[in-house]
Amino acid sequence: MAMLVVITEAVPPRLRGRLAVWLLEIRAGVYVGDVSRRIREMIWEQIEALAEDGNVAMAWASNHESGFEFQTYGENRREPIDHDGLRLVRFLPPQVN
Repeated sequence: MAMLVVITEAVPPRLRGRLAVWLLEIRAGVYVGDVSRRIREMIWEQIEALAEDGNVAMAWASNHESGFEFQTYGENRREPIDHDGLRLVRFLPPQVN
């Protein structure tokens, strides 16, 4: 079991309801819980299936060098990158129309 945090933005209500089955919504769109790897992977499958045009960040405690790992779904200016085995986040420039 490991601490899990899921942050959602502009996702359909059915995904928010599904997340609330396994996690506690402590603020609008912010979910936390202590789940197994199997449940975490199942939650991610639900996110991929139901998030539509929204975006999601999921982070969990691990024995990784940083003490946590994360993955993201959807469009966002923050883009995960790998730097010598360490996951970092790069900010993309704003889109000009």
